[in-house]
Amino acid sequence: MNHEIMRGNNYAAQICIDGYDSKILCGRLQSAALDSEMSFGSLMEFFCEMEQLLDQTLPMQAFTERRTFRSVPSAPQQQSAMTRTPGRLATFIVRILFRQNASWQGSVVWVEGRQEERFRSALELVLLMDSALTAQK
Repeated sequence: MNHEIMRGNNYAAQICIDGYDSKILCGRLQSAALDSEMSFGSLMEFFCEMEQLLDQTLPMQAFTERRTFRSVPSAPQQQSAMTRTPGRLATFIVRILFRQNASWQGSVVWVEGRQEERFRSALELVLLMDSALTAQK
C-alpha cells in the first residue's frame, strides 16, 4: 500500500502502537511535519499531540474553535521526512480529511491487517484501533 503524507487538503500521520496493557494506549506519532517522532503514554496525550500537529500543518481550519480553560501557545514545527518505524503491536496510517463538529473525519489503515476503514469521529477512530489491537491478542 502506498501511504502519502499530504495530498490535497488532507493530512496523514503514522501511529505506532507499542503498548496496550489494560487498554492504555502508548506509542509514537510520526509525521513529515515533525523533526522527530512524538511519544504518547495515554489516549489523552495522543489526542493532544495529534490536535496540536493538525493545528500547525493542516491547510484547512477546524470547523469550530477549540474551547479551553486557558490558552497555551505552541511552537511551530519544521518539516522533515517521516520515519517508517512500525509499532511493536500495530501500525496505523491515519488520514484526516475534515475537522468538523469538534472532531476528526477521515480514514485509517491498519498496516499489518491490510485493511482500511473510514471514521466519522475521533471516538470512532479509537474504537477501530481498539478492534485491531484486541484482534491481535
